[in-house]
Amino acid sequence: MNKPTAILVTCVLFALASPASAEPAYSDTYKTCLDASGGATFAMIDCINAEEKFWDQRLNRSYQALLKQLTPDRQKSLRAAQRLWLQYRDANCGFYFDPDGGQMARLTATECHLRMTADRATELMCPPILDPS
Repeated sequence: MNKPTAILVTCVLFALASPASAEPAYSDTYKTCLDASGGATFAMIDCINAEEKFWDQRLNRSYQALLKQLTPDRQKSLRAAQRLWLQYRDANCGFYFDPDGGQMARLTATECHLRMTADRATELMCPPILDPS
């Protein structure tokens, strides 16, 4: 099986195993952590930060793996897109961190960061367009 075919098969299996919802499949550890937080904002933020670290590592692995599959021109395009995506994620989630919004604004902004990072990691694991080579 060639590399693009193997990646396509992996992506199809990943899609079939993932629930059909807008939310990424967060870890059981994350869900347990949130349950144990008792709704305390700072404990919940600690859970979110730990899960984001997991997804950020996954994002970086997916990004590096995808880069290796691309031609130099496509690598340049991906690097540019990733830089812009990072700026957008930070600006978008920063918007939710309203200084007048209290603890809920901080929680919402932190969760935004996690959700966008997990979504991007998933997207890069199974990109919609692969190099034809």
